[in-house]
Amino acid sequence: MVDPNSLQLYMSRIITQVLPHYVDFYIRPRLFHRSTDEIGESLMDHQAHQISGEDKLNMVINALPPNGGTGIYSYSKNSYFQKQSSSVEDGKVEEEIQKKMDVKRLASASNMIIRVADLGCATGPNTFSNAQNVVEAIRHKYQKQCPKDTSKFPEFHVLFNDLPSNDFNTLFTSLPQDRSYFASGVPGSFYNRLFPQSYIHFAYSTYALHFLSKSPEELQDRASPAWNKGRIHYTSAPKEVVDAYAMQFGKDTEKFLDARAAELVPGGILVMVMQGVPHRMPYSHITNGMLYDCMGSILIDLSKEGLFDESQVDSFNLPFYAPSLEEMTKLIEVNGRFSIERMELTNPAPWLKSPTQVVPEWVMHVRAAMEAIFTRHFGKEVTHEMFQRLTKQLLDKRDLLETKYRDKTQFFAVLKRNE
Repeated sequence: MVDPNSLQLYMSRIITQVLPHYVDFYIRPRLFHRSTDEIGESLMDHQAHQISGEDKLNMVINALPPNGGTGIYSYSKNSYFQKQSSSVEDGKVEEEIQKKMDVKRLASASNMIIRVADLGCATGPNTFSNAQNVVEAIRHKYQKQCPKDTSKFPEFHVLFNDLPSNDFNTLFTSLPQDRSYFASGVPGSFYNRLFPQSYIHFAYSTYALHFLSKSPEELQDRASPAWNKGRIHYTSAPKEVVDAYAMQFGKDTEKFLDARAAELVPGGILVMVMQGVPHRMPYSHITNGMLYDCMGSILIDLSKEGLFDESQVDSFNLPFYAPSLEEMTKLIEVNGRFSIERMELTNPAPWLKSPTQVVPEWVMHVRAAMEAIFTRHFGKEVTHEMFQRLTKQLLDKRDLLETKYRDKTQFFAVLKRNE
């Protein structure tokens, strides 16, 4: 008969001595030797798992990170437009750093380490160019403040944040080798706390804050005036639907600002770049509004063709909201922990001569950024067919597109943490 104490000791040795070697030499190599495409595909499958039955009709749509990997529909291969649009603000960011950021004082108070956070970094090359631009601008400001102190410059630590399901594998395998900063990943929602108290000196979020933490719950209630039947967004919707989106954005922004106020040092800088809209302009009057209307129309057509029940359209609402300057000003003032150093709407595509010339590429970029949200609800087949038809439908509206692409629909703000 086996002695229970001996058996317990034997099992304990297996767990503490054998299993770690098994993980190190068998499991871990097979996990991390997978290609980024394989990892991206498995992440996308996990994010966009099929939801059926009543769950599909009652779910609240949550934002998901963009497509991982390096394949044809990956964000790393389809984020050039975002880079072009955000680069419109690069000179302004550098200008505000030179005018408003006391780098010498901040570095001296933190053992000569400057911490920079990218909130919503995704997987593409854009995050690295943004990080390098910020680091160089801060370094330049320090040189101006301390022209005689050339022996010691601050060290930089850049923290890349996105949702836990983001493809951090692709992100860090493409990390520049010649970078001038230390790098680390921080998984989590930026609508919650991510860093210790008074830890970050400069934080920025580029093309991420217009994604809500979730779609407004009242849009699912058939008895509510905000029930969004037959639409997938607040574009072309009644006022009650627009108000529900605005309220959810307000709640999310309050959480975001509270978290950043705790994490930024006094005098720290917060930069936000995202979709915006001129005051009182209906969202249907701008290019993205046209895009969402087309998506909704295609999905209705597909439901009528018998691919799925139309009730699935009624239960789907894109978690996306573009604020006006007036809305953001009010939210920041209510928060009371930041000063507004600069805030404006700009044209996100001054380089674009005609939007119809880039419609296929535009659709690819939208697919890379938002495919997982659609796939999780409608499945791969329907989502693929929707994007296939989207290019043609947008080209059919080329005359209308030509009248809207110069609108100032990019929100840019620089905030400073109150002392």
